[in-house]
Amino acid sequence: MTSDNAALTSSADTDSAPAATERFSPLHQAHVEAGASFTDFAGWQMPVRYSSDLAEHHAVRTGAGIFDLSHMAEIVVVGPDAGAFLDYALAGKLSVIELLQAKYSLILNRAGGIIDDIVVYRTAEEEFLVVANAGNRFQAVEALSARAARFDVTVTDRSDAVALIAVQGPNSRAILEATAGLTVDGDLAALKYYRALGGTFQSASVLIARTGYTGEDGFELYVDVPDALALWNALFVAGEVHGLVPAGLASRDTLRLEAGMPLYGHELSTSTYPAQAGLGRVVNLAKEVDFIGREASEEGPSAEARVLVGLASAGKRAGRADYAIFRSADATVADGVITSGALSPTLGHPIAMAYVAPGLARLGTEVFIDVRGTRIPATVTALPFYQRQK
Repeated sequence: MTSDNAALTSSADTDSAPAATERFSPLHQAHVEAGASFTDFAGWQMPVRYSSDLAEHHAVRTGAGIFDLSHMAEIVVVGPDAGAFLDYALAGKLSVIELLQAKYSLILNRAGGIIDDIVVYRTAEEEFLVVANAGNRFQAVEALSARAARFDVTVTDRSDAVALIAVQGPNSRAILEATAGLTVDGDLAALKYYRALGGTFQSASVLIARTGYTGEDGFELYVDVPDALALWNALFVAGEVHGLVPAGLASRDTLRLEAGMPLYGHELSTSTYPAQAGLGRVVNLAKEVDFIGREASEEGPSAEARVLVGLASAGKRAGRADYAIFRSADATVADGVITSGALSPTLGHPIAMAYVAPGLARLGTEVFIDVRGTRIPATVTALPFYQRQK
């Protein structure tokens, strides 16, 4: 990210992934028939939009959107030492989570940098599901496999066998409840955030989690690849009366930005300490066991290391990733850089996440974004930019 943390990239845990080849989701034909435009994402051809970014964004905020996330990585950890292993391999304490509870965590390298941010589900007493980013699949599998050597566990990459469908928005629960063939082992209305339930679709097993990456209420459904298309179609039929639209990666990005959710490769990297990204709470330094990255995390970043902030500005000219930030309109040396930025569809003004010098991180501080040669004033503001009404 910046030269402040160049030493973090030296860890042996950060070997590059194999060269990507073009891959297609098991739902690809459905996207073609829906008129999707595609983009390459970590070697996958994924829908970037179907109609317009704005229409899909607003549909998720007001009704519901359905996303294909089958490019994500699913890694199963099973064995008598599964909980203890994850306590060692990850930044958080995963051994204490309950059955069908989910927890956000981080895979750190020994230098304290972030290999990936993940969500972990406890699917049985001695079994966990680790969901990693598509672009970090091989790094995550490699790191977990290497760290498993001293434990009685098996690490299995099931990414090619599992499809992931997300239904997000205020009408998402009604859609799942109306989906023909979908049976849930419990009450969706009572399901808490970051909890999951088992279920079946027709005769196929489904894991239904109340999780998401949009800032709205919603669910993510894990199903084996052969059953994914039928489930997608059934959700679509159930959603016809609830404003459900297919939504692509473009709207997913503006939704998560409004919700202040970091994206790997933008806000997070192997040259980022969790504390810089506002994720210090995810690193459990109180757990009694050692874990990879502990020593570096205890030391923490330097006092001069840049920190992640939210920025809001007026007008319509939005700062974008890699745009420089200055402390004054006439400063010649940049004091920060935008990692993600857009004209917020919900709020109607430009927003951005950025890393800035610590002296500029206080709420209300005015900074200037270099937008194609013009200095645009912006104000440091709290994250998230948007929170749904509960």
